[in-house]
Amino acid sequence: MTLNFKPLEIRDKEIFNRYLIEDPPEISELTFTNLFMWQSLYHPVWAELDNILLIILNPEGATSFGLQPVGSGNKAEALSVLLDYLDEQTSDPKICRAGERFVSKVVDKNLFSCIPDRANSDYIYSTFDLIQLAGRKYHRKKNHLNHFLKNFQYEYHELDLELVECFIDMQEEWCKMRECLEIPDLLSEDYAVHRALTHFEELDYRGGALKIEGRIEAFSLGEMLNENTAVIHIEKANPDISGLYTVINQMFCSNAWAEIEFINREQDLGVEGLRKAKESYLPHHMINKYTITRK
Repeated sequence: MTLNFKPLEIRDKEIFNRYLIEDPPEISELTFTNLFMWQSLYHPVWAELDNILLIILNPEGATSFGLQPVGSGNKAEALSVLLDYLDEQTSDPKICRAGERFVSKVVDKNLFSCIPDRANSDYIYSTFDLIQLAGRKYHRKKNHLNHFLKNFQYEYHELDLELVECFIDMQEEWCKMRECLEIPDLLSEDYAVHRALTHFEELDYRGGALKIEGRIEAFSLGEMLNENTAVIHIEKANPDISGLYTVINQMFCSNAWAEIEFINREQDLGVEGLRKAKESYLPHHMINKYTITRK
């Protein structure tokens, strides 16, 4: 069987969205915006097969891998076809970051091994909890919010075309403070943020920002993942303003996602500090992910 994989382009958005509406994702990787903005790091390619969307990521300096097949067709058959294709391209054919629902419903455990991937599992939070920050468990975070409200004059702004350049300016300033040029992961993220912002009109995400004394000091970018969950792709705040990450998280949820039940704040990548930060918000549950290989 011949598969015609091709690089992801902005004009492919309607095709991807059609598949993702038919088969709503639970994992944070499966949005067009996410795949498009991280293109410089993962170089995604895609193909169609009998009402199934196949996606392969080709990360720089690492082995290519597939994402779980998406669509209304036969996903079990597509999984085998995708692994066959990867077997011809790499010495380590695998599907990575497959969600637990896909694994439980599609994968034949007699034929495939499913290895848990804790570092890439998604953190899911109650939107109500992130907005209210109620009770002793959120006491410290509520203090950050109250301190900010008491001591700063601020404006909350939703991202629009007029603010895109301001968001880019804040990202550039943040990168100078964090020395992105010296840290490959932060540099890749910088490219991703710029790519998302410069294509704001064409993509489907929303953004929110806090402006203090005329300057944007924090912003966040996110979009709907499925009917009851929004996913936050990017969150940035001036580290010199104490508690500002807590504030932009609370205000973006309150202003953009108050009617949505859950917030997916993506994975911790196995980074200890990031894991501690995500656990401190007390996730409602995790979307566990797996690496799938043939036995």
